[in-house]
Amino acid sequence: MLQGQEGVAPLARRLRQTMSLPEVLLWRALRERPGGFKFRRQHPSGAYVADFYCHVARLILEIDSAARERGDHPARDAARDACFAARGLLTVRVAASDVLDDLDDIVRHLVMLAAPRTAGAQ
Repeated sequence: MLQGQEGVAPLARRLRQTMSLPEVLLWRALRERPGGFKFRRQHPSGAYVADFYCHVARLILEIDSAARERGDHPARDAARDACFAARGLLTVRVAASDVLDDLDDIVRHLVMLAAPRTAGAQ
């Protein structure tokens, strides 16, 4: 199980209370455990908080707004993804607009990515 560094848990709690509309909509769908996969929302991991995390598939899902494409965000996101990858985690980034446009397709895609990552674990 991923664990956050000291001080990250309060941030995760705060982020759960202030989720964006795409995050709320996706969380409603993921709570139903699509494909039998359990996801956690705003899950602490090291110095970071993952938007969504599936432990059995070692899969992290990040919802990115258009603002994530500007400034130093791409470099920071790349460093974060590399940190997760070094721990054997797959990070999937999805645009917030894609969640709003076709939520069902996003959920199907996540299940399709998670299934082969759990073949040996189940």
